Amino acid sequence: MFEHSVTDIFFDLDHTLWDFEKNSALTFEKIFVDNSVEVMMADFLAVYVPINLEYWKLYRENKVTKEELRFQRLRRTFDSVGAVVADDQIHILAHQYIEHLSSFTHLVPNAVEILEYLSPKYRLHIITNGFQEVQEKKLMGSKIHHYFDQIVNSEMAGVKKPHPYIFELALTKANVNPINTIMVGDSLEADILGAKGMGMQVLHFNSNGEPDHDHCVMINDLIEIKSFL
Repeated sequence: MFEHSVTDIFFDLDHTLWDFEKNSALTFEKIFVDNSVEVMMADFLAVYVPINLEYWKLYRENKVTKEELRFQRLRRTFDSVGAVVADDQIHILAHQYIEHLSSFTHLVPNAVEILEYLSPKYRLHIITNGFQEVQEKKLMGSKIHHYFDQIVNSEMAGVKKPHPYIFELALTKANVNPINTIMVGDSLEADILGAKGMGMQVLHFNSNGEPDHDHCVMINDLIEIKSFL
């Protein structure tokens, strides 16, 4: 299926290996109880999830700062569900969310199984737009850190996927030709098109229900990678 022989596989982290939605929901449950925030969790998450994705897109495009992302995604969600939460409390919640998020360690189905399958045959790496202090904790807490050789994040690179430089930095650190690599990620824009633009081979793990496209093969379960490698 892949045109060139593969030596190195680069994974995105959130929504690709680390189960962001499940861990995020558990984090909100904890901090809302701790801070006596009364809101229906199902209603909150139904609004928060698309708003969060929207703010991450703005963050990738350098249209909001890290602080604005962390505050505004909560402010807008509380406003939308009609919950009265003061700005100072939102700042506290935003801080506690980041503080506790990495303490939850659920991975997407078959993440460990596919890493176990791939790691004897290929060098594995991470390229993530997540924040450095959080991503390292996620990898350690979920006990998958040891599978990866190079771990490159957007704060280290100074740019975010799909910017070419973050891929260039990762390829340089791994000392590999892009045609001998595969990028596995959940975002068509950030992971697939970004990596493809650098000459990497790509595999779209469609965990967000993005529409079909013809840029590359799409899979719905990580275990499907076994069919190709």
